[in-house]
Amino acid sequence: MNKESKSVLVAEMHDKLLRAQAIFAADFRGMTVGQATDLRNELRKANVEYKVVKNTLLEIAAKGTDKEGLNPFYKGPTAIALSYDDPVAAAKVLSKFNKDATIPFKLKGAVLTGKTINVNDIQALADLPSREVLIAKMLGSMQAPVQNFVGVLAAIPGGFVRALDGIRAQKAGN
Repeated sequence: MNKESKSVLVAEMHDKLLRAQAIFAADFRGMTVGQATDLRNELRKANVEYKVVKNTLLEIAAKGTDKEGLNPFYKGPTAIALSYDDPVAAAKVLSKFNKDATIPFKLKGAVLTGKTINVNDIQALADLPSREVLIAKMLGSMQAPVQNFVGVLAAIPGGFVRALDGIRAQKAGN
């Protein structure tokens, strides 16, 4: 690769690093082509880009971005996964491949919105419910006080009617 194509690749990677919400680094040594293809397909479904780029070029591309915290993980063969939309979806796919004993794939670390996280943090991120489930839970929490308030307001006239009925029954008994 000549110097000009390297500088184009660095500029392209710099732009991708700026746009990515999260970047995950992994050691892919020993993976077969089929396993790598399966991983790429799963990541593509989650709108995650999977690339293998030289470590030195990644370090240069990361300068001036919030992804510089990943530089210590650029040792040995490194593949990166760039998540532009939902870092949790990327973490779920990568964690699944990391746990699978038949695939020689090892997560090294990640940077999530500027914060460097380790493999345990990636696993915790992967264990989170999906975005849709979290939104549904939040909406349910927001709706509960309103429903309780409506129930209280509905109980006031009902209590009044029962009190009037009690008074009517008491007068009718006399």
